Amino acid sequence: MKKFSLAGCAALALSASFVATAAENNPPQYLSDWWHQSVNVVGSYHTRFGPQIRNDTYLEYEAFAKKEWFDFYGYLDAPVFFGGNTDARGIWNHGSPLFMEIEPRFSIDKLTGADLSVGPFKEWYFANNYVYDMGRNKAGRQSTWYMGLGTDVDTGLPMSLSLNVYAKYQWQNYLAENENEWDGYRFKVKYFVPLTRLWGGNLSYIGFTNFDWGSSLGDKSGYAGNGIRQRTNDAIASSHILALNYDHWHYSVVARYWHNGGQWNDDAQLNFGKGNFNVRSTGWGGYLVVGYNF
Repeated sequence: MKKFSLAGCAALALSASFVATAAENNPPQYLSDWWHQSVNVVGSYHTRFGPQIRNDTYLEYEAFAKKEWFDFYGYLDAPVFFGGNTDARGIWNHGSPLFMEIEPRFSIDKLTGADLSVGPFKEWYFANNYVYDMGRNKAGRQSTWYMGLGTDVDTGLPMSLSLNVYAKYQWQNYLAENENEWDGYRFKVKYFVPLTRLWGGNLSYIGFTNFDWGSSLGDKSGYAGNGIRQRTNDAIASSHILALNYDHWHYSVVARYWHNGGQWNDDAQLNFGKGNFNVRSTGWGGYLVVGYNF
């Protein structure tokens, strides 16, 4: 599961692909000329959003759009749709049947009719990032809303850059100690760099990083078996993506680094009834993505 999002793994690269193909004499046909969508198969390796390392292969619906005052990215996942490691629970094996993340942004400039650009900050948004894990019960359910201010930055380079800063309201959180309260902040940076034509497609580099801080979860959590806190007040997830895009097909390789992923304290010793284990929430993992745009 992504739980962060690949948040644009294909989205930013696909936006360049759609723009480029729209100018051709015979552009590809899609169901919508502004609501860009795809269905993907995603294989994940050593993801670190929970207390245990997870491998998973799942089905995903992904969409992005930018039209007038509305900017959107989002996805719906069916966890473990094609299988996973023994600890991975999903749609077929009594785990969560649905995981969702959406990132709607609303242009303050366009809604007010005012030019609010300042220096390289060319447009401002009311930015949101909502995460929902349906779960089978309260212990498996999450609902988190990040809300704040976003901007697009003119870098003067052949790349796009967006910045967003949010306050977080935490509803359900797998029965953690910070449920139903304002709890911390997130800074998100996303960028897209077109690289070259390759094998008849467009090769791009996409990166995004979430910096989470200011939570009280670490202070409220209990102590692990080795005497350190089970949870933390901060976390980082940083993704680095090579995406190859064609008219309808796209392929991505993703390397992701976590620091205290999911606000689990790295090396905390836990026991869920099957013996002691140490959390491995800091380190690298990855994804492979194959998708079809329609």
